[in-house]
Amino acid sequence: MKPTVRPGTPHFSSGPCAKRPGWSVEALKGALTGRSHRSKPGKAKLAEVIDLSRSILGIPADYRVGIVPASDTGAVEMALWSLLGPRGVDILAWESFGKDWVTDVTKQLKLPDVRTFNAGYGEIPALTALDFSRDVIFTWNGTTSGVRVPDGDWIPADHDGLVIADATSAAFAMALPWHKLDVVTWSWQKVLGGEAAHGMLVLSPRAVARLESTKPAWPMPKIFRMTKDGKLNEGIFRGETINTPSMIAVEDAIDGLRWAQEIGGLPALLARSDANLAAIATWVAATPWVDFLARVPATRSNTSICLKIVDPVVTALDATGQADVAKKVAALLEKEGVALDAAAYRDAPPGLRLWGGATIETADIAALLPWLDWAFATVKAELVAAQV
Repeated sequence: MKPTVRPGTPHFSSGPCAKRPGWSVEALKGALTGRSHRSKPGKAKLAEVIDLSRSILGIPADYRVGIVPASDTGAVEMALWSLLGPRGVDILAWESFGKDWVTDVTKQLKLPDVRTFNAGYGEIPALTALDFSRDVIFTWNGTTSGVRVPDGDWIPADHDGLVIADATSAAFAMALPWHKLDVVTWSWQKVLGGEAAHGMLVLSPRAVARLESTKPAWPMPKIFRMTKDGKLNEGIFRGETINTPSMIAVEDAIDGLRWAQEIGGLPALLARSDANLAAIATWVAATPWVDFLARVPATRSNTSICLKIVDPVVTALDATGQADVAKKVAALLEKEGVALDAAAYRDAPPGLRLWGGATIETADIAALLPWLDWAFATVKAELVAAQV
């Protein structure tokens, strides 16, 4: 039967993600609109984002934290174009964005010594095969596959190369071992539900030393340049951004960070995401038509939770037919206004993707699950009727 209880919010998109509980535009009333980001109060707002991020995430005091252009993509690109070259590179790819970084390293930067470790959607490459005397690049959580690294135990504390982690859907939802990481990136639009277009870039002292000792062999666009006269441009890591940020987005980022502090900081954020995954895992275990895309439980994301349809009537269809069923289920959920943007990523296998980050209430997940059952049953009945 069609459910009667609806989620309090239908926003389950994997980016931009749901705003914090209770959010309204009133939260932006303090935005420094009409003022320069280079003004004293403008710099103070930007510095507050940096300071709150450092405090909540437990980033070491000697690591630099900066606000950079172009969301997480811009932050990753800055790191790759600025830091790579002196050593060979090992790069992991098991979903769309990891594959993008492989393309950048091999086809744009055209580095001569690159080893690529690939895995299909739902899987993860063998982490034990990496050589940490080389620079290692990986995506902590594959947003388009729902597959994450299980932990940081596979990363040695002492390593000669740099460890570069794209953590855009992991930061604030998964424990990051900062002392093992040299570069970490994320965007405001993920776990804390901020607005898009702004990225965060964290550099260890070792990464800073690489920046100051290596001059890239390729031209560097202005928005990628982090050094001046051979030294780190410290202003970037004090809120003196390379380009002009949206002060409305800055205010929204501050609001999300303050909310995170108020509810208990990082432990509370992690617990909220874990509770959302647990609710879905309990439902999946009792539901025969669906399963996680991530095959190994330890690698299942607690933010970008990707599901595949395993009902025999659907799996008997060709790839186009399976994709059509998944799209119809997602469209029906959107039509009913209970789950918006819940379809799988365009390059991923057919299925559903539900955001489970900290701004999502577990009660809303619980209210949504019967709607998933109803939507699938409705689409399957139509499919069976058409086949008769």
